[in-house]
Amino acid sequence: MEIIALGRSIRERDPARPSWPEVIFSYPGLHAVLWHRLAHWLWRRGLRGLGRFASHLGRMLTGIEIHPGARIGQRLFIDHGMGVVIGETATIGDDVTIYHGVTLGGLSMKAGKRHPDVQDGVIIGAGAQVLGPITLGERSRIGANSVVVAPVAPHTTVVGIPARCVGADCPDTATVGYGLPAGEADPVGERLATVEAELRALKVLLERRLAG
Repeated sequence: MEIIALGRSIRERDPARPSWPEVIFSYPGLHAVLWHRLAHWLWRRGLRGLGRFASHLGRMLTGIEIHPGARIGQRLFIDHGMGVVIGETATIGDDVTIYHGVTLGGLSMKAGKRHPDVQDGVIIGAGAQVLGPITLGERSRIGANSVVVAPVAPHTTVVGIPARCVGADCPDTATVGYGLPAGEADPVGERLATVEAELRALKVLLERRLAG
C-alpha cells in the first residue's frame, strides 16, 4: 500500500524522526502525493475537469500545487512543502526529495514538453527554481535558491544563479577565462580577477622592497 511506503520513507529520511501518527496526519507532503494520485488517475482517464478539481483541493489543503498531468514515481518526499509547484509535463522518479518553495516550471508558452524531468534520488533544496524541459540526473543535488535552466549531470551538485556545478564530480566543460562556460559573460567575476591580480603584483613588489 502506497501510504505505508510513503510513511516509511518519510520516517527514514526526515531527521526529525516523526512518529507514524505524525506522518499520517500532519505531513502535507504525504497528503499532496495522495491527492495527486487521485487527480492523475482522473486526468489519465479523460476526466480532466475532475482531475483539476482534485488537484485544486489538494493545493488548498496542503499549499502544494501539483498539476494532475505530472508523472510522479514512488516515495516522493516533499518536506515542509509550502509553495511547491510542479508543472503539467514534469516527471519525477523514485526516492526524490523536494523542499519548500521549489518550482518545476516551464519557460515556453507553447504546448508540448515544457517542464523538467527529475531522475531517481535527486534532492532539490528550498526555493530552487528548475525551469524548462531539462533533466536532473540521477542523485544530483540542487542547492537552495538556485535557478537551474540547463541539464544537470548525475551525481553532481549545482548551486547559484544560474546554477553551476561545484565539487570534484563536475563534468569537464569547455571554458573561457575564470572557468566560466564559453559564451557567458561575468563582469563581476572579471573585476574580481583583476583586483586579485593587482594584489598579487603589489605583494610581490612589497616583498622585493623589504628584501632589498
